[in-house]
Amino acid sequence: MTTNSKAAPFRADHVGSLLRTDKLLQARKDFQAGNISSQQLREVENQEISYIVDKQIEVGLELVSDGEFRRRFWHTDFLEHLNGIEGYVPEVGYIFHGEEETERYNVRNIGKVSFNPDHPFLQDFKELNEIVAGRAVAKQTIPSPNQLFNVGIRDESIYPDIEAYAQDIIQAYRDALQAFYDLGCRYLQFDDVYIAGLSSPDIPFNDGEHDRDYLIDLALRVVNGVLEGKPEDLVITTHLCRGNYRSNWAFEGSYDLIAPTLFAKEKVNGFFLEYDDERSGGFKPLNYIPNGGAKVVLGLITSKNGELEDKEAIKTRVQEASQYVPLDQLCLSPQCGFASTHHGNNLTEEDQWNKLKYIVELAKEIWN
Repeated sequence: MTTNSKAAPFRADHVGSLLRTDKLLQARKDFQAGNISSQQLREVENQEISYIVDKQIEVGLELVSDGEFRRRFWHTDFLEHLNGIEGYVPEVGYIFHGEEETERYNVRNIGKVSFNPDHPFLQDFKELNEIVAGRAVAKQTIPSPNQLFNVGIRDESIYPDIEAYAQDIIQAYRDALQAFYDLGCRYLQFDDVYIAGLSSPDIPFNDGEHDRDYLIDLALRVVNGVLEGKPEDLVITTHLCRGNYRSNWAFEGSYDLIAPTLFAKEKVNGFFLEYDDERSGGFKPLNYIPNGGAKVVLGLITSKNGELEDKEAIKTRVQEASQYVPLDQLCLSPQCGFASTHHGNNLTEEDQWNKLKYIVELAKEIWN
């Protein structure tokens, strides 16, 4: 099995998060109740991460993640440990389809933003890489820098100018990339609900202060600014998501409005794109991806339920996408993680592993 990260994203890939195991969920409850220490919780986390690393390799994946097993939410755990950002409990959570409110937790700006050299995710990656021990490529996922532009996060008394805020975020993330790289990370992904929202008819999580075109341009400049001068052998992908909470979603909208700018000009190595249902629109916006440029990881397999998709239908959709992006530039994955928050989606662990194994099988049939 290759461990060459330059091949990433892989023909069969996955977004990152995995269903928390029963053992892990119980240990978290025990810790919150004061029945075990933080060190004992860490030991359980390491045991369960070792288990899921083995499982990912067993189903045939060439990359492994830690399943985001040390996190409560896909984004807040990373962001709240940046200098100038803190976590807090707001009056309301995010509102998803059907007026479902998420668990209440968010982040806010409390000072000048910079990278924290003692960020706990660095130790987390170091331990993941030790567990993987070269058997596969260890993939690190973090929220996109653009997540910090959601409504209500920036403190305008600290940053009256959004451009100054953007510059500090860019530098913080440049420092983050270098810190992960120094620990051996060669495959890192930005998870980005914010950018996907810019292609939604009604931009979610936005205060209306700036128009769509400006925000799309700013989002592009932020990501490309972070990537400027990155190590050549560090593969960076971005995952565009329309919300994933207990199998529910937050908004819909095709990629049409962002494709001419972001697909054409964002300097990432790959785009993980949701395509598991009609909310994401068609493949035509892929036409903006430069030929021979970023890989496109088609999220044709849903992580929101355990039913396996029809094999021929998936192959047909890959062929349809290849009308806009060469087949050699395409890959396959679930449309999102299986547990963007600690709650997880509505499927079983067995369903999850079957889905990932199925993606490996499909990829071999399509590309070999």
